[in-house]
Amino acid sequence: MNSKVVHLKRKIFDVIQIGDKSNTASRLFDIFIAINIFANIVVVFLQTFSELSEFFALFKMVELVTTGIFCVEYFLRIWTANYLYPRYSILKSRLRFLVSYDGIVDLLTIIPAFFLSGFIVFRMLRVIRIFHLFRINMQYDSFNVITTVLWEKRNQILSSITIIMILMLGSSLCMFSAEHEAQPQVFKNAFSGLWWAVSTVLTVGYGDIYPITILGKCMAIVIAFLGVGVVAIPTGIISAGFVEQYTKESASDHYRELDIKDVVEVRVDEKLAGRTIGEIREEESMMAYLVLRGEMTILPNENLVLEKNDIVVARVGT
Repeated sequence: MNSKVVHLKRKIFDVIQIGDKSNTASRLFDIFIAINIFANIVVVFLQTFSELSEFFALFKMVELVTTGIFCVEYFLRIWTANYLYPRYSILKSRLRFLVSYDGIVDLLTIIPAFFLSGFIVFRMLRVIRIFHLFRINMQYDSFNVITTVLWEKRNQILSSITIIMILMLGSSLCMFSAEHEAQPQVFKNAFSGLWWAVSTVLTVGYGDIYPITILGKCMAIVIAFLGVGVVAIPTGIISAGFVEQYTKESASDHYRELDIKDVVEVRVDEKLAGRTIGEIREEESMMAYLVLRGEMTILPNENLVLEKNDIVVARVGT
């Protein structure tokens, strides 16, 4: 391949890569694509208002232009895929991109422009364009915090979701049993009870289905209280995860600012063992940043009790 073409191809790849903070052109391209996505979504949204029918031609033009930009970006990413997957051949790297998250989102974004928009399925595919924003945002720190927290707390979140599902299924069966005879047209089957359980447990409360028997009302009161408590569990887990993650990042940022010459390693002897980090800081003028305990690495807090033979990474004289 011509060296000029190779150089151009590499330069294009560097520009269209998302989240490259060191490349000004790449950052500007990210901003341009984000504006393009917003414009595309906004005009699709505005096209649903019959009062704006006189502007439909303009909206359609904006949609076509922005979709055209999506197409150009999509083909450029296919063309430069061998730089994204350097271990594969050109053909395999392009196939790998086509089946990747980015490739699928790009393809589903432009498909509606080439098919009959009257089909419901293709109109629904327009919503996929929103995921373009996720693709850009996930490369930056703000989105990474969210994904990191959700991944680290995935087991606890899945457990709490399982509890919610069990509560909803049990509630639907109980409500169906209590209300079916009194309201056979409303609580026709267990799914009707499930719809009521979802709207109650998740505190939406549509009010289209509700109990009328004494037993049903009593059960509804209990289920509503349980729903408030159970739904709060994943919220608390995620909130605690955010606090932990921001604490870690704040500590990491502080470590990067330290002068390595000021940092020492202190092995905990009998004199220091049994004392807390807070006591050490006050009495020994030592700011602890890390505690090595066997194979564990601990981010210290004020109440952490030191054990003999711990190694404390700290700065003395603060």
